[in-house]
Amino acid sequence: MTEKLKKYFLYDVSLLAFIGLVMVWSSSWIVAKENLGSSVHFVSKQVIFLILGSGIALALSKSKLGFWYKNIYKINILTTFLLLLTFTPLGLVIKGSSRWISIFGLNLQPGEFVKYSVMFCAINYFSNFSKYTRNDKLLYALNLLVPLGLLILQPDFGTFSITAVLIGFIWFMSDLPRRYFYSAMCVSIASGAAILVAAPYRVKRLMTFLDPWADPQGSGFQIIQSYLAFANGHVFGKGIGNSNEKLYYLPEAYNDFIFSVIGEELGLVGVIFVVLFYLVFIYLGFRLALTVKSKVNTMLISAIIFSIGFQAFLNMGVVLGLLPTKGLNLPFISYGGSSLVANLCALGLVFSALEPKSQIEEETSSNRSYSFN
Repeated sequence: MTEKLKKYFLYDVSLLAFIGLVMVWSSSWIVAKENLGSSVHFVSKQVIFLILGSGIALALSKSKLGFWYKNIYKINILTTFLLLLTFTPLGLVIKGSSRWISIFGLNLQPGEFVKYSVMFCAINYFSNFSKYTRNDKLLYALNLLVPLGLLILQPDFGTFSITAVLIGFIWFMSDLPRRYFYSAMCVSIASGAAILVAAPYRVKRLMTFLDPWADPQGSGFQIIQSYLAFANGHVFGKGIGNSNEKLYYLPEAYNDFIFSVIGEELGLVGVIFVVLFYLVFIYLGFRLALTVKSKVNTMLISAIIFSIGFQAFLNMGVVLGLLPTKGLNLPFISYGGSSLVANLCALGLVFSALEPKSQIEEETSSNRSYSFN
């Protein structure tokens, strides 16, 4: 049964990646041809990222999860250091945010990898919480808090939000008493609201989400163009390559708003199929999480599936005007090397966690008890 689930899961991810390649080409070829001289510039890079990420994922799937579990704090320090480099001369400031670093001509977004290293740290932290001394609890908590602080400073509120929710999701799955979780959740919601209103641009985004027509030529322009894309797509779409919105109406249509192009070119039918593929991804992922005996492995698989699925539906919500814009791409489909490679690496860990040799011995099924105190 597990092998069938794994096979169907791989098919689903492959379909999403294939749709991504087709739509990246369709939504970027005119921009790439006019500005870079090659209509396949973005899609060819996406193919390279896909091959690279798949290769790393395959290697990770053959590794023992216990190695990463034991060394995750060191790995998190490394990814946090890369995040810190975004504030140095190596960092690239794009649209007012310092989210990227340039190394040997390659642009890297460390936040995509920090998201998963913090997630794995949270699993280790909450699984061993009862064993830590008070000083250890405070020290290891820095592995969760420092990256969150750096993400706010960049600012990258989208990745911050997903990472914070991931920590809460893992905490909820752990054996820690629920009263601590609910108390922390209340504090986090209050803190998140304070962070949201502290920066004028975030308030502006919120106001745009509520009424994009208040500033149709400014902050509301992108979401209005997204609405037009879906409206023009009707039921069956205008056909691959026939989107009007990608012709400089919708900025970076091949990235955060690629779902709008899908709506225009593939119509309601295409949108429904993409949504179904993500729902199948989540369903099969959680089914796979239930097949392992180790609680740590179950938490890891569940957290990765939750992270990717949550980001996908956040992106769709933004593009459909149901949520404020957060600068999040559509996993496996949007253009972006860091995101694609990071997500594929995470799936490599999922398959590693499914292997019998990778079950974390200290958290077996006999110790699986969720506290609801």
